Amino acid sequence: MPTGSASAVVGLHWGDEGKGKVCDLLAREHEVVVRYNGGANAGNSVVVNGERFALHLVPTGVLNPGTLLVIGNGVVVDPGKLLEEIEGLESRGVRTDRLVVSDRAHVVLPHHKAEDELREAYLRDRLVGAEPGLHATGSPRVGQIGTTKRGIGPCYADKVQRAMAVRVGDLLRPDALRAKIEASCGFRSILFRELRPEGVPEPQAKDIIDTALAWGEQLRHRITDTTYLLHDRMAAGDRVLFTGANATLLDVDHGTYPFVTSSSCSALGIGVGTGVPTTRIGRVLGVAKAYCTRVGAGPFPTELVNELGDRIRERGREYGTTTGRPRRCGWLDMVATRYAAMVNGATGIAVTMLDVLSGMGELKVCVGYRLANGEVSSRFVPDAGELERVEPVWETMDGWDEDLSAVRTVDELPGAARAYLAKIAACAGVPVELVSVGPDRSQTIECRIG
Repeated sequence: MPTGSASAVVGLHWGDEGKGKVCDLLAREHEVVVRYNGGANAGNSVVVNGERFALHLVPTGVLNPGTLLVIGNGVVVDPGKLLEEIEGLESRGVRTDRLVVSDRAHVVLPHHKAEDELREAYLRDRLVGAEPGLHATGSPRVGQIGTTKRGIGPCYADKVQRAMAVRVGDLLRPDALRAKIEASCGFRSILFRELRPEGVPEPQAKDIIDTALAWGEQLRHRITDTTYLLHDRMAAGDRVLFTGANATLLDVDHGTYPFVTSSSCSALGIGVGTGVPTTRIGRVLGVAKAYCTRVGAGPFPTELVNELGDRIRERGREYGTTTGRPRRCGWLDMVATRYAAMVNGATGIAVTMLDVLSGMGELKVCVGYRLANGEVSSRFVPDAGELERVEPVWETMDGWDEDLSAVRTVDELPGAARAYLAKIAACAGVPVELVSVGPDRSQTIECRIG
């Protein structure tokens, strides 16, 4: 990698692909790791020597001594959760003194979380039909999106509505902070009075202000202009790794709208989320599981709502890092993978959880969509209403029975597993460069297939 060049790690599906493990591995080759979007609604799990670390706002490079950790302006920061995470890491002997936060990142406040919960409850009570999803016509129902209720959407909404939004730098400006929080709580008071359940108190501006001022004092030494910081470090020759939360199919512009998150999750979000132009990025590693998963509502063409789907969930420990919610599981969707690789400009793919498919018998891969009019298309449909109506076109491949957990080279993989990886590379048009065969840092194969 040329001196001063940058890399990025992005998820190619609906999140939970194992980006944390990949970032942890690549962080050793970089001096700076930057988080560019999302909030504490996302989580990365990293296992080192059998010890598991769950990270939510702190960039994954924290486990590599000497790495500068940057939370960029595109992240929405819950300071309470951030401080809790820092304390938890420090208590386990992980140093966090290298962590800095953009003064332009927006702050998730208690009333954002309250609003998030009220909105989901409001939409739940107005579902058309028994389940969240779509009308028979294919248009999205009015229903729950399936948020984590961490205040992410309302915080991003405040950001684009501007006047009452609180940024991290405001935590150090008491007068501006008070004015913004008082205005924001006052504006929301009607919403809270109308919709909050009986007995649940309305968030109080004074309490929020006191809490936010305390956050500012605790984070004061970490708050800085990270845009200039990053450009200075790159000018000095440092290698920078960008990592995002969630994944491409949850991108607010390019995902399965409206069942998406509230930020730009793809590599396209790096520029706006950090102030570093994407022209500085030479390598984009897209991360995809050997199968697909999804959390929350929204279309999922290859979902397995049966015993096999349950088996994948249990073998893959498919429960959310942040919420513990069970993930929906299904066969690998190569139409979606190819689309995501294209949108991100992926230069390589990391395939995770390959070991989970051992002993599954024949494997299926979705290689096309049969549309409502009967035509077969190789193009992804980034609209929930349209995607709900497609039928997968399957290709069946041989499975394998061998345990892959101790495999460390491509040549040690069963022939059927190598063929499966070659199929992924061929369908995506991008080589497979990393393969994960277990949760630990050591259970990784470096390769080039395709």
